[in-house]
Amino acid sequence: MRLPRPLLFLLVMSAAAGLSAATAFFAVDRVEAITEIDIRRTLDVNDHGWAEVEADGLQVILSGTAPDEAARFVALSDISAVIDPARIRNNIDVRPTAAPEPPRFAIEILRNDSGLSVIGLIPADLDRRDLVLKLTSISGDLPMRDLLQTADYPIPSGWSAAMSYALAALQDLPRAKISISADHVLVSAIADTIAEQRALESELRRAAPATLPVTIEITAPRPVITPFSLRFVLDMSGGRFDSCSADTEAARTRILDAARAAGLRSPVTCVIGLGVPSPSWARAVEQALAALKELGAGSVTFANADLLLVAPVGTDQTLFDRVVGELDAALPAVFALTAQLPHAEEETEGETPEFFGTLDPDGALTLRGRLNDAVLRDVVNSYAGSRFGRENVDMGARLVEGMPIDWSLRVLTGLEALSLLSEGKLDVTPELITLSGRSALEDAPARVSRLVADRLGSGQNYELAIVYDPPPPPPEEVKPDPDQCLADVRAAHAANKITFDPGSPSLASSALTTVNEIAAILRDCPGIPLEIQGHTDSQGREEMNQQLSQARAQSVLNALRARRVLTSGYVANGYGEATPIAENDTEEGREANRRIEFYLISEEPAPEETEATGETAPDAETDDADAGSDAPDDAAEDTQAEETASQDDPAPEEEPTE
Repeated sequence: MRLPRPLLFLLVMSAAAGLSAATAFFAVDRVEAITEIDIRRTLDVNDHGWAEVEADGLQVILSGTAPDEAARFVALSDISAVIDPARIRNNIDVRPTAAPEPPRFAIEILRNDSGLSVIGLIPADLDRRDLVLKLTSISGDLPMRDLLQTADYPIPSGWSAAMSYALAALQDLPRAKISISADHVLVSAIADTIAEQRALESELRRAAPATLPVTIEITAPRPVITPFSLRFVLDMSGGRFDSCSADTEAARTRILDAARAAGLRSPVTCVIGLGVPSPSWARAVEQALAALKELGAGSVTFANADLLLVAPVGTDQTLFDRVVGELDAALPAVFALTAQLPHAEEETEGETPEFFGTLDPDGALTLRGRLNDAVLRDVVNSYAGSRFGRENVDMGARLVEGMPIDWSLRVLTGLEALSLLSEGKLDVTPELITLSGRSALEDAPARVSRLVADRLGSGQNYELAIVYDPPPPPPEEVKPDPDQCLADVRAAHAANKITFDPGSPSLASSALTTVNEIAAILRDCPGIPLEIQGHTDSQGREEMNQQLSQARAQSVLNALRARRVLTSGYVANGYGEATPIAENDTEEGREANRRIEFYLISEEPAPEETEATGETAPDAETDDADAGSDAPDDAAEDTQAEETASQDDPAPEEEPTE
């Protein structure tokens, strides 16, 4: 039967609509596929592998995480060259940028006679006003210039210790520059004397914190030598310097070379100082030493520009005249030569004025000989009492008229020279001062030479035979016995175990007493190589247990460091659950395995020698305050990770309570 026309029309239209819909569906699907292929090819060609693309009809959805904003912009530009930008839906994220590195905080403090200035960069959180007040107090009445700048970043670890040390050092350094950073302090300063330089260096090194690298550069100006003196004696035993001075390194080298050529045999220290009377000092000394060598014996004495040449008794007069004449002609114009050739005299006992002084090793001084009058005897007695102690002086000199006019000055000069010795003998005559003995002052001959030249003039003849007798060295420091130190630490630990907050590297408050006791022991045992071990039970993941044991060992190390223990030779190691000392299937065994242990680094660790017997080893320590499992639950893992990452900063409860 034939279908009615209206129904047939509807059927045809429906079939056409279905065909059109199917065609459209396949066409859209084809367009989406082609679009995705083209865009993916574009992304690959331009190295945008991080981007993802999805076509939804005519719309293109972009996703992924761009390395930075510039990469996202470039990717969008490349895709816009392929399709209409209006079709793009941008869902691309940008990787979070890392926080900018904090600047290097550092300041320099300059102090001199014109005042004090400070320049540099400090954290904004630092109490700048307090710092400026401290520097102003150090500066006193002199101006203090503040040239500091600030940056809004946290105060770096170590800054407080470095600043405290620098301010303390600045108190004793009127001329200094101190450079300060969180990890280093450089102290540059000027001392007035060599002795002050050594004292400052020793004091600054002793005050430096154990964990703070410190560089100390103290310089001292050359000493002023007055009078600028030199004395060389040549006799049958060879040559020796009683005093030696030079103005430069080159001059010292020339003088010592000339002395060796003249017969110097013993080592000598030639002081470099200020006050030389002429730039030709070294040349004048060379010529005088060469003249003395030609004479074969005698002495040459310089006091500033005055030169005294003394030949030995019996020297041929012709030789003496020739040597003296040649030397006088060769010397630089500023130097004045005095030459003496002593002649042998018949001994006339009892007629030659003489004064004697004998200083015993115990400090007793015996004075004999001749003095002008009672006034001089009282002066000598009083002077000797002030130098050697009144109770140590035995005055036995007799009074004689007709003594030389300079006799009192010669006697007092001889006594002052004798006071530089620890034991010795003094012999004063009108022609010669003889001093022999032992002294703890290495430069005693040089001091005596300058003293005689200063008090009596450069033309005086004297003989010295002073032996340097260094003071006994301080008793050797008894080094601590590492084994005994370790035994003491373990005993303190065994009496009261170091414990931690459950599942945390933070020390429990009950552990502070033990840490204080161990710190007191280790401060008396500097330099021992100590390993601090952390151990856990087997509860929880192995990786987390290892991290927790490492953090706990580090916390103990940090606590010791905060208590001023020298920890440069210490290490902190976490062994996790790898070295149990008991079974982990009982609560008692797990409690024994949770422990901190101390070993010398050269010592074989006990855990490798101990079988898991279920018994607690002598140094097995319970760490958790509640004796619970070490394994933190999943919800606490993030907290534990944060605590582990900050393990270098001692927790607040770890502040010393001593």
